[in-house]
Amino acid sequence: MAPIHTILHPTDFSERSVTALQMACALARDYGSRLVVLHVAPPVPLVYGEGVMPVDSPAYFRESKEELARLPLPCDSVRAERRFETGDAAVEILCAAKELQADLIVMGTHGRSGLGRLLMGSTAEKVLRQAPCPVLTIKMPLPESATVPVCPEALPREALA
Repeated sequence: MAPIHTILHPTDFSERSVTALQMACALARDYGSRLVVLHVAPPVPLVYGEGVMPVDSPAYFRESKEELARLPLPCDSVRAERRFETGDAAVEILCAAKELQADLIVMGTHGRSGLGRLLMGSTAEKVLRQAPCPVLTIKMPLPESATVPVCPEALPREALA
Protein backbone atom coordinates (compact mmCIF):
# COMPACT_ATOMS: atom_id res chain seq x y z
CA MET A 1 0.00 0.00 0.00
CA ALA A 2 1.18 3.50 -0.80
CA PRO A 3 2.31 5.63 2.14
CA ILE A 4 -0.24 8.03 3.58
CA HIS A 5 1.53 11.21 4.70
CA THR A 6 -1.37 13.69 4.67
CA ILE A 7 -5.05 13.02 5.34
CA LEU A 8 -7.60 15.72 4.57
CA HIS A 9 -10.86 15.66 6.53
CA PRO A 10 -13.51 18.14 5.35
CA THR A 11 -16.09 18.82 8.06
CA ASP A 12 -19.46 20.51 8.23
CA PHE A 13 -19.73 19.74 11.98
CA SER A 14 -22.54 17.23 11.40
CA GLU A 15 -22.85 13.81 13.04
CA ARG A 16 -21.57 12.09 9.90
CA SER A 17 -18.54 14.41 9.87
CA VAL A 18 -17.79 13.56 13.51
CA THR A 19 -17.80 9.85 12.64
CA ALA A 20 -15.58 10.50 9.61
CA LEU A 21 -13.23 12.53 11.85
CA GLN A 22 -12.90 9.56 14.19
CA MET A 23 -11.93 7.37 11.24
CA ALA A 24 -9.52 10.01 9.89
CA CYS A 25 -7.85 10.30 13.31
CA ALA A 26 -7.50 6.53 13.63
CA LEU A 27 -5.93 6.32 10.17
CA ALA A 28 -3.62 9.27 10.87
CA ARG A 29 -2.53 7.63 14.11
CA ASP A 30 -1.95 4.23 12.49
CA TYR A 31 0.01 5.65 9.53
CA GLY A 32 1.80 8.43 11.44
CA SER A 33 0.17 10.92 9.07
CA ARG A 34 -0.56 14.61 9.33
CA LEU A 35 -4.30 15.33 9.59
CA VAL A 36 -5.75 18.50 8.12
CA VAL A 37 -9.29 19.31 9.26
CA LEU A 38 -10.96 21.65 6.77
CA HIS A 39 -14.18 23.59 7.13
CA VAL A 40 -15.56 25.43 4.11
CA ALA A 41 -18.08 28.13 4.92
CA PRO A 42 -20.47 29.01 2.11
CA PRO A 43 -20.34 32.56 0.79
CA VAL A 44 -22.11 35.19 2.88
CA PRO A 45 -25.86 34.56 2.62
CA LEU A 46 -28.18 37.30 1.53
CA VAL A 47 -31.40 38.10 3.37
CA TYR A 48 -34.30 39.16 1.22
CA GLY A 49 -36.90 41.53 2.64
CA GLU A 50 -37.68 44.99 1.38
CA GLY A 51 -34.31 44.77 -0.34
CA VAL A 52 -31.30 42.55 -0.43
CA MET A 53 -29.13 42.69 2.70
CA PRO A 54 -26.00 40.67 3.36
CA VAL A 55 -25.72 38.99 6.74
CA ASP A 56 -23.06 40.43 9.08
CA SER A 57 -20.16 38.65 7.38
CA PRO A 58 -17.46 39.13 10.08
CA ALA A 59 -19.76 37.58 12.72
CA TYR A 60 -20.89 34.86 10.31
CA PHE A 61 -17.32 33.74 9.56
CA ARG A 62 -16.11 34.25 13.15
CA GLU A 63 -18.72 31.76 14.43
CA SER A 64 -17.63 29.14 11.88
CA LYS A 65 -13.95 29.67 12.70
CA GLU A 66 -14.66 29.37 16.43
CA GLU A 67 -16.60 26.14 15.90
CA LEU A 68 -13.66 24.74 13.92
CA ALA A 69 -11.24 25.74 16.70
CA ARG A 70 -13.47 24.05 19.33
CA LEU A 71 -13.87 20.83 17.36
CA PRO A 72 -12.38 18.13 19.60
CA LEU A 73 -9.98 15.69 17.98
CA PRO A 74 -10.45 12.08 19.14
CA CYS A 75 -6.66 11.42 19.29
CA ASP A 76 -4.22 13.68 21.10
CA SER A 77 -1.26 11.88 19.51
CA VAL A 78 -2.16 12.90 15.93
CA ARG A 79 -0.39 15.82 14.26
CA ALA A 80 -3.39 17.90 13.26
CA GLU A 81 -3.99 21.33 11.85
CA ARG A 82 -7.21 23.19 11.17
CA ARG A 83 -7.98 25.11 8.03
CA PHE A 84 -10.84 27.47 7.20
CA GLU A 85 -11.91 28.44 3.68
CA THR A 86 -14.93 30.14 2.13
CA GLY A 87 -16.67 29.30 -1.12
CA ASP A 88 -18.14 26.23 -2.76
CA ALA A 89 -17.39 23.23 -0.55
CA ALA A 90 -16.46 20.76 -3.31
CA VAL A 91 -14.24 23.26 -5.12
CA GLU A 92 -12.41 24.29 -1.95
CA ILE A 93 -11.94 20.68 -0.81
CA LEU A 94 -10.42 19.77 -4.18
CA CYS A 95 -8.16 22.84 -4.12
CA ALA A 96 -6.98 22.03 -0.59
CA ALA A 97 -6.32 18.39 -1.55
CA LYS A 98 -4.13 19.49 -4.45
CA GLU A 99 -2.35 22.22 -2.48
CA LEU A 100 -1.64 19.92 0.48
CA GLN A 101 -0.77 17.00 -1.80
CA ALA A 102 -3.20 14.93 0.26
CA ASP A 103 -2.78 11.18 0.05
CA LEU A 104 -6.32 10.49 1.29
CA ILE A 105 -9.56 12.40 1.86
CA VAL A 106 -11.86 11.06 4.60
CA MET A 107 -15.32 12.62 4.59
CA GLY A 108 -18.86 11.94 5.66
CA THR A 109 -21.75 11.62 3.25
CA HIS A 110 -25.53 11.58 3.56
CA GLY A 111 -25.68 8.53 1.33
CA ARG A 112 -28.58 9.91 -0.67
CA SER A 113 -29.45 8.28 -3.94
CA GLY A 114 -31.87 8.82 -6.78
CA LEU A 115 -34.02 11.92 -6.71
CA GLY A 116 -32.64 13.11 -3.35
CA ARG A 117 -29.12 13.22 -4.74
CA LEU A 118 -30.30 14.83 -7.97
CA LEU A 119 -32.17 17.61 -6.15
CA MET A 120 -29.70 18.19 -3.30
CA GLY A 121 -26.44 17.56 -5.15
CA SER A 122 -23.61 15.85 -3.38
CA THR A 123 -20.39 17.46 -2.29
CA ALA A 124 -18.94 14.02 -1.58
CA GLU A 125 -19.80 12.80 -5.07
CA LYS A 126 -18.19 15.84 -6.70
CA VAL A 127 -15.06 15.30 -4.61
CA LEU A 128 -15.04 11.56 -5.40
CA ARG A 129 -15.19 12.20 -9.14
CA GLN A 130 -12.47 14.86 -9.27
CA ALA A 131 -10.12 14.22 -6.34
CA PRO A 132 -6.41 13.85 -7.03
CA CYS A 133 -6.20 11.07 -4.41
CA PRO A 134 -8.35 8.26 -2.95
CA VAL A 135 -11.49 9.31 -1.06
CA LEU A 136 -12.95 7.36 1.84
CA THR A 137 -16.60 8.26 2.44
CA ILE A 138 -18.36 7.42 5.68
CA LYS A 139 -22.10 6.96 5.24
CA MET A 140 -24.38 7.66 8.19
CA PRO A 141 -25.75 6.01 10.08
CA LEU A 142 -23.16 3.28 10.44
CA PRO A 143 -24.56 -0.24 10.78
CA GLU A 144 -24.84 -1.21 14.43
CA SER A 145 -22.29 -3.98 13.93
CA ALA A 146 -19.67 -1.55 12.59
CA THR A 147 -17.27 0.11 14.97
CA VAL A 148 -14.91 2.99 14.45
CA PRO A 149 -11.37 2.33 15.67
CA VAL A 150 -10.73 3.99 19.01
CA CYS A 151 -7.49 5.71 19.88
CA PRO A 152 -5.69 3.92 22.73
CA GLU A 153 -5.45 7.09 24.82
CA ALA A 154 -9.27 7.27 24.83
CA LEU A 155 -9.56 3.84 26.48
CA PRO A 156 -9.24 3.15 30.22
CA ARG A 157 -5.92 1.49 31.08
CA GLU A 158 -7.72 -1.73 32.09
CA ALA A 159 -9.06 -2.14 28.56
CA LEU A 160 -5.52 -2.07 27.13
CA ALA A 161 -4.17 -4.81 29.45
